[in-house]
Amino acid sequence: MHRIYCLLKLNFRRKGKQHLPVRNPAPLATPEALNQSWSIDFMHDALTCGQRFRTFNVVDDFNREAQVIEIDLN
Repeated sequence: MHRIYCLLKLNFRRKGKQHLPVRNPAPLATPEALNQSWSIDFMHDALTCGQRFRTFNVVDDFNREAQVIEIDLN
């Protein structure tokens, strides 16, 4: 394709790069004391025997200490 265009002295249509708008994300709020903000998360894994289990975790965002970890088998 390029060779034919060059022989016929045609111009390639060139696409310019798309520029994304500049984003300045707002900084995340950081808690200033204990128990102001908690995060929850579900995790899962399997034992060596193949039995699967899930955990429910509650973590305090100020000191990153686990408040609750509940474990249950599926």
